[in-house]
Formats: sequence, C-alpha cells, structure tokens
Amino acid sequence: MDYILHLGKDKKLRKVLENQDSLVLDRRKKIYLRLCASIMSQQLSTKVAEVIYNRFLALYGKKEPTARQILDTPFETLRSIGLSNAKANYVHNVCRFFIEEKITDAQLCKMSNEEVIAKLTQIKGVGKWTTEMILMFSLQHEDVFPVDDLGIQQAMTKLYKLDPSNKKLLYEQMLKVAEKWRPYRTYACIYLWRWKDGE
Repeated sequence: MDYILHLGKDKKLRKVLENQDSLVLDRRKKIYLRLCASIMSQQLSTKVAEVIYNRFLALYGKKEPTARQILDTPFETLRSIGLSNAKANYVHNVCRFFIEEKITDAQLCKMSNEEVIAKLTQIKGVGKWTTEMILMFSLQHEDVFPVDDLGIQQAMTKLYKLDPSNKKLLYEQMLKVAEKWRPYRTYACIYLWRWKDGE
C-alpha cells in the first residue's frame, strides 16, 4: 500500500494508521443520484437520512431512478417523504442540470478536482463540501482535502494541537500539515474521521 508508506512519514498520523484497517476507495455510478442523496442527508443523523433515502427509493419501486424520473416527480411527492422545500428544490436542480448539460459519470471521472468542483457547484444547493465528498467517495479521487469539514478540523486540532479559535490561522495550519500527505490526502482524511469517531 503506497499510501500507507507515504502517510506514515508523518509521525502523528502514523499512530492513527497503525490501529486501523487499510482502505480501498470505491467508484460509484450515477453521480446525480449520489448528489441527491447527499443533499437529502444534510443536517440529519445517519439513521434519519437512511430512512428518508429509503422512502425516496420506494417512490420508484425500490430501484435507483434516472435523473429524468426524479425531475418528473412532483414537488409535493418529494416533500411528502420528509424533504424540506429547499431540499426538494435542490434535488430537482441537480437532475435538471445533469440532463441539460448532458453530464455523464464518464465525463466527471476524467476531470480534475478543480474541474469537478467548478462544474457541480454551479448547481444551486450544491456547495464545495458536497462536491468534495463526491470526489472522495464516488469518483475515487485520492487527493482531496476538505478543509471546511468540521470532523477533519476537530481531528487535526486534537492530533496536531492546533488552536481552533482563529479560523483563518487554523485553515492555514491544516493546509500546511496536509501538504505533506499529497497525493493521498483523501486516505488521510478517512483515517482521521475514523480515528475521531472511534475515540
């Protein structure tokens, strides 16, 4: 595992790696659907998010719907499964954008981090953080660092004894530490999330 040797050069991170299983990044299909699921789960516990997503799939006979099927689903129907007005709108926005721009998974797979972020954040309701999660967990990009992620901030504050009171300074310090992890920053982040949740 190249990434373990590389990340292990960081002594503090090495302790985190030592107590965990190795990782394999998955490539997932239907990026429009992953974005919709991500929007649905925002500000919800994992358990509640799962319930809502299962209700969503139930609208389509428990099969994964196409972008067109989702866009053709009446707004009230999306509201009825527990989505807020805003989230129902954003889900429609995602599907409309993918249809109108004729975006395919294959196209997204060929793009750099910056290109994917620039493309998908054009959609109202899709921010940089959501796109970074797509890069990490659906498109298998190995070098993504979501500096805005609260879990990563908490884990790095604790592991590297950073001061979280000054956000600007904290970001600078986090980026400096993470620079050593290139080109495997995605793996480092997943290990940090696991470490934080397991503590």
